[in-house]
Amino acid sequence: MPTIVMTPNMTKIDGALKKKAWAFIEKLSTGDDTPGLHIEPIKNSVDPRVRTGRVDQQYRAVLFKVQGSGTEAYYVLHGVWNHDEAIVIAEKSRLSLNPVNGVLELVREDVEAVAAPSVPTPPAADAPLAEDGANRSLLAARGITLLDLLDLGIDRPLAERAVAAVSDDDLTAAADLATDRVIWQGIALLEIAAGGSVDDVRASLDIEREGVVTDPDSDDSMIQALDRPASRIGFSVLDDDELRRAIEDQDFDTWRVFLHPEQRRYAREHRNGAFRLSGGAGTGKTVVLVHRARMLARADPTARIVLTTYTRNLAHALKADLLRLDPGITLASSPGAPGVHVTSVDAMVLSVLRSRGDDVAEDVEAVLGEVTTEVGSRTEATAWKEAIDSAGANLQEETRTRSFFEGEYALVILPARIRTREEYWKVRRPGRGTKLDRARRSDVWTVVETYRRRARLAGSLDWDESAAVAAAGLDARSERLVDHVLVDEGQDLTPTRWQFLRALVAPGPDDLFIAEDSQQRIYGRQVVLGRYGIRIVGRSRRLTLNYRTTAENLAFAVGILSGAEFVDMEDADAVSAGYRSARRGPAPILLGAPGLREELDMAAQLVSAWLSTGAAPETVAVLVRDARVRDVVSRGLRDRGVRMREVDSGELGTGLPVVMTMHRAKGTEFLNVLLFGVSASALPSRAVLSGLSDAERDDALLRERSLLYVAATRARDQLACTWSGPQSPLVPSLS
Repeated sequence: MPTIVMTPNMTKIDGALKKKAWAFIEKLSTGDDTPGLHIEPIKNSVDPRVRTGRVDQQYRAVLFKVQGSGTEAYYVLHGVWNHDEAIVIAEKSRLSLNPVNGVLELVREDVEAVAAPSVPTPPAADAPLAEDGANRSLLAARGITLLDLLDLGIDRPLAERAVAAVSDDDLTAAADLATDRVIWQGIALLEIAAGGSVDDVRASLDIEREGVVTDPDSDDSMIQALDRPASRIGFSVLDDDELRRAIEDQDFDTWRVFLHPEQRRYAREHRNGAFRLSGGAGTGKTVVLVHRARMLARADPTARIVLTTYTRNLAHALKADLLRLDPGITLASSPGAPGVHVTSVDAMVLSVLRSRGDDVAEDVEAVLGEVTTEVGSRTEATAWKEAIDSAGANLQEETRTRSFFEGEYALVILPARIRTREEYWKVRRPGRGTKLDRARRSDVWTVVETYRRRARLAGSLDWDESAAVAAAGLDARSERLVDHVLVDEGQDLTPTRWQFLRALVAPGPDDLFIAEDSQQRIYGRQVVLGRYGIRIVGRSRRLTLNYRTTAENLAFAVGILSGAEFVDMEDADAVSAGYRSARRGPAPILLGAPGLREELDMAAQLVSAWLSTGAAPETVAVLVRDARVRDVVSRGLRDRGVRMREVDSGELGTGLPVVMTMHRAKGTEFLNVLLFGVSASALPSRAVLSGLSDAERDDALLRERSLLYVAATRARDQLACTWSGPQSPLVPSLS
């Protein structure tokens, strides 16, 4: 059976053509002499290995046949184009090995690689820097020379263009050109443009130095080069099972096959303890996590693995991604069974509590100082307000809010398992902002006692109490239910949930793998992992290359965060510097309207225009701040002839564009996204900020910025924002 090798172009085929392309691949997988394929060499081509094959009467596939010394050939699928265009592309495309580092490359000779006339002549390797800063080469100013780029393996015309760049736009243009020509070289230049050194690029792409290829022109050398990490950026070999699934599912994205070498390393490497992987939206943290779950399961089929996150919707998405990657993987029904258990943290907490039966009373006493087995229901959201109204007469103004008590309880009292007033007098309160002497702590504790007493009478626990009780029980019994815990969107978890996850698995090799982005924190308060028993100790890395969002949309989204100070889960500054995109696209659209009616008119026109391009309806989304606006938009667009699907929980569905809240959109992506209602009255939310102390208000403002950032990074191609009245101050202007 021939070996099929995919390139990124094959993931860009949409609509009915995708089914025809898969039919072509299915035939090709049995041999190139299968009737109907019409595999033909191309005369006067730059590479004798190139072929075209018939997908239908109008479209042809461009592919390379690499025979090697084996009995079966390798077929490298370049893409599918209209007949005449396919012939031109086939004539000008070649498969080759980079002479410096042995990376397999698919080069389009028809993509211009020389420096444009407007680009200055590159300086000599040892030339002094120009005195005039306006004409100074950016890379020369950083000590990066033409020889450095050539030694990395960058083609000379691209390297010359890069070292001649005197502005960020020039350097980014060189990276874009390289991406169009040879994908790994484009990514290398993007990393350098973002501030990375040549050694950084060599390490992240796992690029070897000279002497790696003995016979660069042989087919066998090309087949061997497919194993090089940098080659895998642009080529993915499909095994028999993957090919079968791909053909059956007719889904080019089934396996998320194109991993950056750095992503692959994080997915596969073993570590001696807890590991934290951070990165901006679209940098592939979740992809790494899913691949790592499969790697651990394949390495030890008896291993008990948990793959978890904060919300049920995100947990469902994780499970779907894992099954797309490996439909045969063993899914565990509980956190103590062999296989991968995919669920939300809160669902796991409830499972552990229920498994304890009446013995849960001991665990409740360890946390709350009371004995009860009634832990099945959740405390009402109004309980804190009622406790404050009942017992908070002596509270100072800055502590007389539900927000203060929720934070104090979740960040201080429950993690420390405070059960008495005396214990609360002594406990440390790092990061809380509001200072409390003993008398003021006593006033706070009176409200806490009232809250707890009312909850016990109702037979309920709140979510943070539930996690604290479950963690205390596991700790008391030294019971470690699982071998590996993998956490997605870790920035949204509260301290007692982290204590619960820490209690699930014994400290040791590959125990905890945490994916997080503190600039996407839209639910909980800022947490420092070391305070809750999770020691990272240097095992922390950051992804910076965005694969989802275009450079234009990414710049806009990062602008939302501009001027705000974020702190990561190791109590260090969380920065967006260095984030860059591997894709270009249209600039975001910003449209203001005098009133709601006119804004709805704009929204209807935008959505209708996107649908008229032939894009699948479910790839279009309208995102709003809250459920009330979601309902207004859905009715308003329907009245204007545009039907939408309102999404709350569950699957997104197909056949209609969707409208959902920005919170619900977490973990999703769409081709085209409209952020509706980004006005000064909606973002930041007045309801969220009302009645907060200065410290709480600052943190709430960060979450509002993060929410808009999350929403803006859901768009793959076109992003649009509309508002009526004054524009939100969180929306950046387009430069």
